Amino acid sequence: MTMIEKTVAQQIARRMRPAFYASAAGIAMLAAPGIAHAQDADDGASSDGATGNEIIVLARRQEETLQEVPVTVTVIGGDTLEKYSVDQVADVVSRVPTLNVQVGGSGSGGQLSLRGVGSSNISAAFDSAVAFDFDGVQVSTMRLVQAGFFDTQQIDVLKGPQSLFFGKSASAGVFSIRSADPTPTWEFGGKASYELEEKGWVVGGFVSGPITDTMGIRVAGQYTDIEDYVELQPGTPTALGDSRGFKDFVGRVTLAWEPTPGFDINLKMQYVHTETDGAIAHSDIFCGANGRADEVVLLGGAIAVPAGNDCNAFDGKYFLPDASGAVAGSVPTATGPTLAAGRNGVPFGETDLFFGRLRMNFDVTDSMTITTTTGYVDLDATDFDSYSYVGIGPAFNPGGVPVGLIAPALAANNAPGSPQGFGSSDPRNTLEQFSQEIRITSDFDGIFNFMVGGFYEWRKFVFDTSQQAVNISIIAPDPVTGFTYDWDKSQETKTSAASFFGSVILDLTDRLELSGGVRYTDESKTSRISVPFVHTFLSAGPGFIDSGFFSGPIDFSDSNWSPEATIKYQVSDDVNVFASFKTGFKSGGVDNSALPSSSLLGFGSPDPAVRQATADGLIYNSESAIGGEVGVKSQFANRTFTLNATAYYYVFDDLQVQNFDGTTIQFITLNAGEVTTKGVDVAWGWETPVQGLNLSGNLSWLDAQFSDTFNTTGGVDLDGRDVARAPTWSGNLAFDYTVPMGDSLELNLGGNAIYSGSYFTDEVTLNDFRQDSYVAFDARVSIGHPDGKWRVSLVGSNLTDEIWVNTSGDRPFLAGPGLGLPVGDDLVVTQNRGRQVFVETSFRF
Repeated sequence: MTMIEKTVAQQIARRMRPAFYASAAGIAMLAAPGIAHAQDADDGASSDGATGNEIIVLARRQEETLQEVPVTVTVIGGDTLEKYSVDQVADVVSRVPTLNVQVGGSGSGGQLSLRGVGSSNISAAFDSAVAFDFDGVQVSTMRLVQAGFFDTQQIDVLKGPQSLFFGKSASAGVFSIRSADPTPTWEFGGKASYELEEKGWVVGGFVSGPITDTMGIRVAGQYTDIEDYVELQPGTPTALGDSRGFKDFVGRVTLAWEPTPGFDINLKMQYVHTETDGAIAHSDIFCGANGRADEVVLLGGAIAVPAGNDCNAFDGKYFLPDASGAVAGSVPTATGPTLAAGRNGVPFGETDLFFGRLRMNFDVTDSMTITTTTGYVDLDATDFDSYSYVGIGPAFNPGGVPVGLIAPALAANNAPGSPQGFGSSDPRNTLEQFSQEIRITSDFDGIFNFMVGGFYEWRKFVFDTSQQAVNISIIAPDPVTGFTYDWDKSQETKTSAASFFGSVILDLTDRLELSGGVRYTDESKTSRISVPFVHTFLSAGPGFIDSGFFSGPIDFSDSNWSPEATIKYQVSDDVNVFASFKTGFKSGGVDNSALPSSSLLGFGSPDPAVRQATADGLIYNSESAIGGEVGVKSQFANRTFTLNATAYYYVFDDLQVQNFDGTTIQFITLNAGEVTTKGVDVAWGWETPVQGLNLSGNLSWLDAQFSDTFNTTGGVDLDGRDVARAPTWSGNLAFDYTVPMGDSLELNLGGNAIYSGSYFTDEVTLNDFRQDSYVAFDARVSIGHPDGKWRVSLVGSNLTDEIWVNTSGDRPFLAGPGLGLPVGDDLVVTQNRGRQVFVETSFRF
């Protein structure tokens, strides 16, 4: 596109935007009455519980209908994902009450939580409490929440502990994505959309069909290019302009082969490449009780840097500067050349991920099947950003001493309006993961059936990061190497996990089913820390180790038995009730956020007891859950009205928590003593007498609290306080209305209203930042062929531009007392994306 064409296109988009908003907002108001947070009518009983269509789920690793399976599952069909242009994990929260998704972070890169239970988005050492299952493979890295998904058959969200059927067990739930498979006849389709707010293009398509009588293929790809993914506050000192962008390519090939009846093979290979303008996405600064943008304080208060942000934390604009010129030089790494070299402190991010899955089903007999699932993941992700979050020149000394006398390197880069981002980090995350599962499943005609199997996982994870926690190079670069970073630390962790599971289903009568089983898991981890570089000014003092440090092996191992039992009774053809006892487990491990300080010197001691004590200081315990739920799944009025409800009660021991200490500039990994969650989930759907009109909704009541002593980094006991990201009430209300306009044309209207009650966003004090309750709206209008051969759509997401906080924590480098500055109390708050309005065309033949 030429510059003239681009200018014309922007003018047209700008003039059309008010009309688009007015149309979309009008549609959204149709869905406004009542609280909301829903599934969608076109998913039938799966998401909205409506329609008589049978929705197939794999909650017990076998095909069962949603209404029959005794598991609490929320399902979102591929058709709904397409209609609402949902192609990011974070966008799914509008369909699943109590689901919280955070994207971004220098460690794991994301977070999933359900019913108030999740894992840190910072610690790359944590497994996720909510397992991420991609096409039957449990993926340990949360970097996948940053990547887009597309050409999706179905998303299943299983709530509560899932011991028997998913990988190594999951303590809080499972987020499962199933991509589309080859079709029996040749099909091809595509879509193109333009988003008006963020100026984003999405182009994708697929080709699917039979190669031979026994083999099918599906090739699909999607490319996303968003110009204003993160809109920056005017005056932000950065070379990126007025926004940060996002680019993402996802390509997938699926082969399905059935060489003979009773034996089939399904191979999926996917490649993801993501480019961003930094690891920090939608993170703003909330100015605390002092009401001011607090300075960035360095060298114990000798240097102060004006923050520069405007204290408006909910306007959807972010102040994220480039790194200060004094500390923006090349970065040393232990694992190879850094991508930050030559970028002069401008934030960036690059991720390459390859995923492969091979599944084979073999019918040994007419009533017994062997299933093997082999998974492979190869991830390489590097990013660079400044975790002071703010900073603009000129820096100053609070006592009036010239900066050049204290920090000569900073003084040479201290012009008014200059970028002064500090606390920079250049982490490289690499992951290689191999998993193998084998299951034997029976399908007898009698009362007894079983499933037995084994699971093995091996993975090697490397977290190599150069950091600036002291920012010592504002005085001068390292005199030996010339590097401007405080240190480079690499930590390699190898994991080996084996588990064995078995379950039985007893059909005691034609209406009464008893099922249960147990999974045994044995997991071991070995971690090694190496520090190839420490700035000479730091290593010369007593607080830090020297360059060339190596810890040797740090070992952790644990094992667990996770039983489960369920009884289900079919009251009638359309009503099922069930009660379940469940347990869950998530392995502990070795923290990878330790600084290269003198606390690691014990690894060099000749005394084994000292070495072990040093290692024990980095180890966090395994997390476990126990409890149960009772539920009912029902349909009425000739299965046009569906009502499903579940009440649950679970206790989590040693919940893995990571808090940030703004004084020591360090993440602290802890085990909370005990967390108790209880609540009720309700889902309903109605295929109304009005032809083409479906209504649906979800409602969740949640009470999740720390129920035993939990002393945080500040010495505060949170016993009795609500956990983070656990609103008491949440839900949604949705409608879908299809209006025929002849044999070859139909109009489709849809809307979704979302409600969340207030909730804490951190787990440090009794009065952490609390997100107020909010309501948001999605809507769409489309016109096209009834068979989907072509369609033109206008889709609005979060039309009221509601901004809410997912997590919060101390902003680094705040002023303490006695420094001649107001005591700092700013918070970093991570937020959702704002309003998006898509114009989309699609075709399918």
